[in-house]
Amino acid sequence: MPYTYQSSKGTTYYLNSKVTKLRNGREQRIYFFSKEPKTETGMETLPSGFQVHENNRTGLPMLKKKES
Repeated sequence: MPYTYQSSKGTTYYLNSKVTKLRNGREQRIYFFSKEPKTETGMETLPSGFQVHENNRTGLPMLKKKES
């Protein structure tokens, strides 16, 4: 079961991640939300050290690192 987030506007989003290659050749994991569940990139839990933050204007969720 993928990790889901319901926005204040009532839309359900699913958390995904994938490894992408940067221009300098380094690989980096990125996290993103989608409206449809994706089996190949879906995540079951929220990554440690991150929290979900919602854009006030658009209602779109995003991950941000927790402040320590």
